Amino acid sequence: MPIDILLKKLAKPAQRAIENEGITTLEQLSEYKEKEFSNLHGIGKNAMNIAIQTLSEYGLSFRK
Repeated sequence: MPIDILLKKLAKPAQRAIENEGITTLEQLSEYKEKEFSNLHGIGKNAMNIAIQTLSEYGLSFRK
């Protein structure tokens, strides 16, 4: 699934963090551990919660 589904829900700093990391699909995002993703500059608690929820909606989750 395209990452745009998630980007529309996030604030600009979180959008830039994802784009700068080169993540283009939800599947790519699901290859990250929660800790790795939360450490990206621009990803805060709210962005993490939205990312977790969006991944879950599409049957995905962060890597354990």
